[in-house]
Amino acid sequence: MELPELHRRACDELTSRLRTVRADQWHLPTPCQQWDVRQLVAHVVSEALWTVPLMKGLTIAEIGDGFGGDVLNDDPLAEWEAASAAAVRAVESLDSLTNTVHLSFGDFPGEFYAHQLFADYLVHAWDLARATGGDEKLDPELVSECASWFTSMENEYRQAGVVGSRPASFIPTDEQSRLLWMFGRDASPEATFAVIRRFNEAFASRDTRAVNGPYATELGRARSLVTA
Repeated sequence: MELPELHRRACDELTSRLRTVRADQWHLPTPCQQWDVRQLVAHVVSEALWTVPLMKGLTIAEIGDGFGGDVLNDDPLAEWEAASAAAVRAVESLDSLTNTVHLSFGDFPGEFYAHQLFADYLVHAWDLARATGGDEKLDPELVSECASWFTSMENEYRQAGVVGSRPASFIPTDEQSRLLWMFGRDASPEATFAVIRRFNEAFASRDTRAVNGPYATELGRARSLVTA
């Protein structure tokens, strides 16, 4: 499969999950422990915004701080759809994959950068689904393509601190769960017990805002998954 198509379809995977996010889910925790749902979406929108000037060969210094602040504004879905559509066009443009892209950690061919974006969007689509109770089944073709590429990149990603360790307590049973495992994710249903533990900790500390707010929503989703 051609790389621009992989990138476009990974964006579509994210879009389909983002369209199902409810108003009360933006502050739920995600498998990316430092981010809630809104912060994760802000990350991918920012990536898409940076794609266009980077694929044109601009340096980070030349781009400046134009993408600072709240990139989601009042409509995260609309911001993602606009930014990702522009990013897709940039990756599909003539010579984009052979041009030099000036990243924060060095200069690389556009092909390398597009592969990074493809993998990031695909895995974050799963993160978003796991956080909000959405469809966790990723496109098998994309999973296979991503796994083939990432196998040779995993050690470099981990050494750079981009992905966490493979969860020692989780044994992957299929290609998707293995890919997520390589990216430091525990794709087992049992992982939802961590949600219940966080709710119990909030309850024990008498954090009524958390108990009655986002954790209550999250707890209900976790219980439904555990008892399904």
